[in-house]
Amino acid sequence: MSDEIIHLTEKLLQYNRLFMKYYQEGRETELQYDFHEVIKPFADEVQVINGSWKRAMREWLSETNLKHLHLKQIDATSEHIEQLSIQAFFPRTSKKIFLNTNRTIEFFLLEILNELKG
Repeated sequence: MSDEIIHLTEKLLQYNRLFMKYYQEGRETELQYDFHEVIKPFADEVQVINGSWKRAMREWLSETNLKHLHLKQIDATSEHIEQLSIQAFFPRTSKKIFLNTNRTIEFFLLEILNELKG
């Protein structure tokens, strides 16, 4: 189970870094991404990994007794990932909110990796 979670968490970290890349590119170049060609396929791809990660994390948490990881954090992180997978393509999204959400995702995913690889 932990190998699967490590793999999925690392994949979500890669996506989170892609969110930042797309967001910054969009802000710098004012590039307009096509919804059906780029945004929806990317968001769908992220959603599959995110869903698998959320299920695996919920199962793992129910089997372990970790005091600093909670179901609410998993749900919130999963929701943030879904949001950023779309917002990354819209440079008019609030920069402050986008950056804070991106950092929150990064921090939590790295905490999970530290816990599992620790």
